[in-house]
Amino acid sequence: MTDKVAVVTGSNKGIGYGIVKELCSRGVSTVYLTARDVKRGQQSVENLKREGFKPEFHQLDVTDSKSVENFAKHLKQKHGGLDILINNAAIIQQNIMKTTYEEAKKVMDVNYRSMFIIEKYLFPILKQNARVINVSSDLGHISNLKNSYWINRLTKDDIEVQDIDDFVDWFLASIKNGTLKEEDFAVTAYLAYRMSKVAVCALTRVQYRKIDRNISINSLHPGFVKTDMTQHNGFMTVEQSGKTPVYLALDCDQSVKGKFIWYDKSENDWTNRNLALLCTDKDSVQKYVTLLISRT
Repeated sequence: MTDKVAVVTGSNKGIGYGIVKELCSRGVSTVYLTARDVKRGQQSVENLKREGFKPEFHQLDVTDSKSVENFAKHLKQKHGGLDILINNAAIIQQNIMKTTYEEAKKVMDVNYRSMFIIEKYLFPILKQNARVINVSSDLGHISNLKNSYWINRLTKDDIEVQDIDDFVDWFLASIKNGTLKEEDFAVTAYLAYRMSKVAVCALTRVQYRKIDRNISINSLHPGFVKTDMTQHNGFMTVEQSGKTPVYLALDCDQSVKGKFIWYDKSENDWTNRNLALLCTDKDSVQKYVTLLISRT
């Protein structure tokens, strides 16, 4: 038994559910499965209990300051703090190739801007040597972006939150004003989701420099996982997707900080704009998009 308190946001299904299950199987003493919807969250906890695991449930909407604050108070009062925080909650746009401003803003609010609410209320209760894992995606690697100005601002060593906020504002404004240029991006499939995850990875590079208490913060590509979000396409099961996040939470050396970790536990240079990825190969993406459309 590992005497630690772990929280996984957005974990009533998909990758988050797999992470909760893996944490429980590794013997972490207190694992919180969280969800916006109480009924769905409690049902997921019951499903895991039938498998012999004992996660706890707490309602959590990462976009709601009061919800996050209440959860932080609960953790502080009941456990004295938090050892492991896995920021997994995310949404994806419904239209693969196009997005409205309203939809893109919602994706950014949930996937990126909610991170500041989490930081405000949960970071202060992180214990000494705690670990934070920001679940991102290969779609969040900087090579998804082709605009040199923004690449330079996001990959500089002294990046600040303002750089990322300016990037997000530029992206949303380009959609709202109709000024978005396809040549600024590797591919445009799921573009709002891609850029939200670029922002998450960039934020990780800021957070790890600012935090104290020897806390490690890293971002992660969990793999192409068969979930509702991917319409159950992928090469990994939900159970397999929990392995590397939990490796970062329990096994990885504490000195690993501010890195972008791949699903196979390897480290990829997030700042390498020329890294060749399938998710930025237009032919590969087009084949995937065609497959998805054919199934709808």
